[in-house]
Amino acid sequence: MATTSQPLRGKTTCKKIFWAVFPHACFIVSLVIYAFLGALMFSHIESTRKVIVSEEYRTFLQNLTQLAGNLSDNVTENEEVYKKDIPELFNRADPVWFINPEERWNFFGSLFFCCTVFTTVGYGNTYPVTRIGKYLCMLYALFGIPLMFLVLTDMGDILATVLSKCYNKFRELQSKILASKLFSGSTCSKRNELKSQSKIVINEPLTIMELLRSQTGMKRGPVKYRNVELFEMLIARENENTQPVRNKSMERWSSCPELAREKTVSKVIENFDKIGKEVEKLDVPIVLMVLVIFLYISCAAGALPRWEKNMDFQEAFYFCFITLTTIGFGDTKLEHPKFFLFFSLYIIIGMEIVFIAFKLGQNRLIVLYKKVISSCAEKNVPSKKIYPK
Repeated sequence: MATTSQPLRGKTTCKKIFWAVFPHACFIVSLVIYAFLGALMFSHIESTRKVIVSEEYRTFLQNLTQLAGNLSDNVTENEEVYKKDIPELFNRADPVWFINPEERWNFFGSLFFCCTVFTTVGYGNTYPVTRIGKYLCMLYALFGIPLMFLVLTDMGDILATVLSKCYNKFRELQSKILASKLFSGSTCSKRNELKSQSKIVINEPLTIMELLRSQTGMKRGPVKYRNVELFEMLIARENENTQPVRNKSMERWSSCPELAREKTVSKVIENFDKIGKEVEKLDVPIVLMVLVIFLYISCAAGALPRWEKNMDFQEAFYFCFITLTTIGFGDTKLEHPKFFLFFSLYIIIGMEIVFIAFKLGQNRLIVLYKKVISSCAEKNVPSKKIYPK
């Protein structure tokens, strides 16, 4: 029996782990599939578009050729052309004129575009040109952005749980170290004895008649403590009576695995219902979150210039911050979008950390506003005048 029960226990633990991880994996897999389908769709639509040489493009080339022909060998005479005429000419130019659709809208470039759409970054250097591409982009963002926020909220719960547990462990360790320094062993033992004496454990609540009969043995103690104990016993008795009756047929699921399906499904549904609750419960200092964000961005800023040669540490730090906060100016661009497949995981986790930090900041602002409004309301409330009789 012992040999057969061990494999069954192993199978049940594996099933529990699977159903616990299933909701989180479902969101991530759905987002990955959604990104790949969007990359295939946009690469097929935008890369096969016909490049039409418009009249505006020809006029631009003629003006540029004319300005280049008017340049002289004297640098001072060309200073006005360099500072005024050429910048004005390029400001009126359309960036689509200088883009090769097959190179920009390959699979990796389209995947890069899809990630910038549902993460709401939107750098602006890659965008659909065809009319059907623009319509599909709006439809793609309409479903992709809620899915991305759902993944951020779900993964944010996991990170919030990890951060809160690490912070609580750190506080417990800190309190233990301080307690060991302040108190000696004798004082700690006395404090433990007082705690053990102050706890009242009621295994089986008594009836009203038994409580009244037991008062004869309690007359020696103070009246205040006898009333407290009587009140606690009455509350325990009331809680015991109000508990719902257990369905014994549902308790057989541990011995019969076929009856565990309904219980497992209900647990999975509860996991879906609990999404976003851990982020609400998180209470760590904002300074700690800012430090985590700074270290997280610094790690990427040190690694990003290895394949992006046009970036140094400061430029990469700026690019990561603008990306993780979903601002996405587009002034700093990636030259190798293939590495974005590895960089996208970094962006999703970083957006979750920034989301948690923003949520903490929002909670702190709400508390601050409540204090300010309550203090202003107390000042405006007229004080009651007491008239002598």
